[in-house]
Amino acid sequence: MDLSLLQRLTEAHGTSGQEQALREIVREELGAYGELSTDALGNVICKKSGAGDVRVLIAAHIDEIGFIVRHIDSNGFLKFAPLGGWDPRQMNSQRVQVRTREGLVPGLLMHGTKPAHLLSDSEKAAGQKLEDFFVDLGLSADQVKAKVRIGDTITMEGRFLATGNHLTCKAMDDRVGVFVMIEALKKVGGHSADIYAVATTQEEIGLRGASAVGSSVLPHVVIALDVTLANDIPGVPDSESITKLGAGAAIKIMDSSLICHPKVVEHFRAIAEKHEIPHQMEILTGGGTDAGGIQRLNGGVPAFTLSIPCRYVHTVNETVDARDVQACIDLLAKFLEEVGEADYSL
Repeated sequence: MDLSLLQRLTEAHGTSGQEQALREIVREELGAYGELSTDALGNVICKKSGAGDVRVLIAAHIDEIGFIVRHIDSNGFLKFAPLGGWDPRQMNSQRVQVRTREGLVPGLLMHGTKPAHLLSDSEKAAGQKLEDFFVDLGLSADQVKAKVRIGDTITMEGRFLATGNHLTCKAMDDRVGVFVMIEALKKVGGHSADIYAVATTQEEIGLRGASAVGSSVLPHVVIALDVTLANDIPGVPDSESITKLGAGAAIKIMDSSLICHPKVVEHFRAIAEKHEIPHQMEILTGGGTDAGGIQRLNGGVPAFTLSIPCRYVHTVNETVDARDVQACIDLLAKFLEEVGEADYSL
C-alpha cells in the first residue's frame, strides 16, 4: 500500500461542496487507469472499460465534515453552522483551517464559556451546545473581515499518524474509502464489466453527489466504500462494537440507509472465503452510505457497502487498521474481476 497517498488524502481539506483539493489528487492518481470526467456536482468519474455490457459503480466520498461561516462578530470571532454530523463533546479546543479566497487561514475552535475553575456546579452539568462554539483567528476584527467571508468553510487540523498497524487522521471518513478504490483499481486484473470508479461529493450532507452520478451512469450494481464504527474500546459493551479493528474487511448486511442486496452480500462473502481474505459481517443501526443514495434510482439497483472498520468516527482521531484496509483492497479487486458474470436477479 502507498501510505503516502493515504496521508495526502486524509490531510487535505475539503468540506461538502468544497472538494477541489481532493478532486485534484483523485485525477492525478486515476488518470492513467481510465477515462476521466467531472459532473456538475463535482463528482470525479473514472471509467475503466471492460469487454461486456455490465456497468458497476464504485462510490467513495471525498468530502469531510466541517463547518460554514455564518457570522463574524464585532471582535472578529467566527460563528458557524455545521456541515455534517458533529458531536459537541468532540469539538473542544481544536485547531482548524478556514478556507478563504486567499487560501487556508489557521484558527482555534473554542467553546464560549468561562474557564472550568470559575464554573458553578450547575454550569458544569449543563453540557455543551454546538452553537456556543466559535473560531478565534488571532486577528483584529478588521483583519478578519478583510480575509473571511460569510460562506467560507472550516475544517479540523489533524496530521497523519501511524502507530503499529493503526493509521490515524482527521478525515479517514471517507478518504480511506477513496484510497481503497484507487488501490483496487490499480490492482484489478482482467474484468468484463465497465468499472465506474467515482469520487463522490456532498455525502456528509445527504448522499447528494452519489444520487446524481447514479442517475447518469445507470449502473447494474453499485458498491459504496465507507468507514463503519469500530466500537472495540473501553466503555462500550462488546455487543455494540459493530466491528473490530484488525478483524478484516466489513461486509455490510444493513445500515439505516439500505439493506444490502442479499446476493451481492453472498458474493462478497464467497470471494473472501475462497481467497482467505480476512473479513467480518456488519450490521449498523445508524448512519448511511452512498449506496443508500443510489439503490432506489432507475427502478432499483442492487446495492452494497464494503466497509473499513474505524474507531473514533467524526473526530480528529479517526483510526483504521492497515490490515483491514489491505483486506478491503484485495476483496474489492477480486469482486471487480468477477462482477461482469454475476447474476443478482431475485
